Amino acid sequence: MKLALDAMGGDHAPGVNIGGAIDALRLYPKLRHLYLVGDEGQLKAECARQGLDLHDRRVSLVHAPEVISMSEPGAKTVRRKKLSSINVAMDLVRDGQADAFVSAGNTGAAVASATLKLRTLNGVDRAGIATAIPNEYGLCSILDAGANPEAKPEHLVAYAVMGTAFAKHVLGVRNPKVGLMSNGEEDEKGTTFTKETFKLLKQTPGIHFIGNVEGHDLFETELDVVLTDGFTGNVMLKTVESTAKAVSKWLKAEITASPLRMLGALIAKGAFTALKEKSSYETYGGSPLLGVNGVVIIAHGSSSALAVRNAIRVGIETVEHRVNPRIEEALAAVRVALESGD
Repeated sequence: MKLALDAMGGDHAPGVNIGGAIDALRLYPKLRHLYLVGDEGQLKAECARQGLDLHDRRVSLVHAPEVISMSEPGAKTVRRKKLSSINVAMDLVRDGQADAFVSAGNTGAAVASATLKLRTLNGVDRAGIATAIPNEYGLCSILDAGANPEAKPEHLVAYAVMGTAFAKHVLGVRNPKVGLMSNGEEDEKGTTFTKETFKLLKQTPGIHFIGNVEGHDLFETELDVVLTDGFTGNVMLKTVESTAKAVSKWLKAEITASPLRMLGALIAKGAFTALKEKSSYETYGGSPLLGVNGVVIIAHGSSSALAVRNAIRVGIETVEHRVNPRIEEALAAVRVALESGD
């Protein structure tokens, strides 16, 4: 397994990326080689500071003199900064030198670079980001979480097929349940866009479509994939993340308000630690960009070393389980079934 890491991507690069790389090389024996892509001088200095041995045959530095910042427009900057760390790392996947790409950098740039350089799989018009959040039954993936803000109904049908394949083969769900985000569970609820999408999903073979779902279903309902456009999905995701942070902050303030509460918190420390781990994006690491002809993992911009390490793990698992070939097989089966009228 060979992986290309955009070592200059993210709010805390390159430090957290090198830290995550060190942990991944130590913990994941299937990671045979890791390309660290970025400014060579900065990477050498950071590797020396953190003790990453560049004589290790499993590690290579790949020089990329340009960086796409988090605030730059993704698609335009990808074309302008051809030697950016995102582009150079994506080239390694395109050319077959790496099996997967991981970045905590500019999401728009990573999506644009992947689409331009890797192209989409047969039967996919637009790629989508599948971001997992925990619920009462396991993990539920929001798809799309930000790659395609102006989606069409047929795009969400492809997301349903791809999300089902990912849930089956990576997350181990036998028969993934797919829901369409709307403002009510009734079939007739929603906008013109969601109503048309609903009709198409009802006719799509090979998926377990349970109908419309609402925001509370993300956490309360046995649900594996939630479909929405990238604009709505990104707003949902950021709302969930900020709510979790706010609740944690409020809880800490209330606990420290009295010695008795602090004593109780000490007794329940294990439960609080488990809850924090379960609700933290760091645990899940990165989100696959489903639909491109290569494995691309998008990590959170504020990723820590732990999050980067886990994003690398997700990349390894996605390659190992042959997600893209399975997606192509599933899409082909849907086309055949629809053409035959089954």
